[in-house]
Amino acid sequence: MSLPDPIRRLIEELQRLPGIGPKGAQRLAFHFLKTPREEVDRLSDALRDMKALVTYCSVCNNITAMDPCAFCSSEDRDPHVICVVEEPQNVNAVERTREFKGMYHVLMGAISPLQGIGPDELKIKSLLARIGNSTNGKAVTEVILATNPNVEGEATAIYLARLLKPLGVRVTRIGMGVPVGSDLEYADEVTMHKAMEGRREV
Repeated sequence: MSLPDPIRRLIEELQRLPGIGPKGAQRLAFHFLKTPREEVDRLSDALRDMKALVTYCSVCNNITAMDPCAFCSSEDRDPHVICVVEEPQNVNAVERTREFKGMYHVLMGAISPLQGIGPDELKIKSLLARIGNSTNGKAVTEVILATNPNVEGEATAIYLARLLKPLGVRVTRIGMGVPVGSDLEYADEVTMHKAMEGRREV
């Protein structure tokens, strides 16, 4: 069946989205075709507004509708502790715990030589500048490395630790290991190693 050009174009654009293949894109396109015009307009307005209004914080690189972001401009956050994450969506994961009250720094990725991502492609210089710029008694005393527990995240954490320790700040790494609610028999050796390494007194 030969599809009209507008539908074919929409399918091609939808296929560019992560996790959407040709069949999924076609299914979505036909869904939009059947959807009332007002709903499609709301979706296109939301996409347009997101691109027009959302930016990156000039301090921590988190996504925000105002610059600096709500975390960086808040008086209630502890400026002495910075939690370093790979991507903006990781900030939400940490916030969901309702435990962390410090600041954030988003690297915008992780070191991955296979993908051509080195330290220069990440927001490391601005992190070092934040630690070096300790004015008004707001010196950073601890940096928590909350990169992903995979090869790239580990490499990034090790690289950052080597850079940060000589600056006189405490460098910590988030605990990793067996997730709550899982069975030990399904844990691989790296997960068990990390769990044993990160054990604490009870």
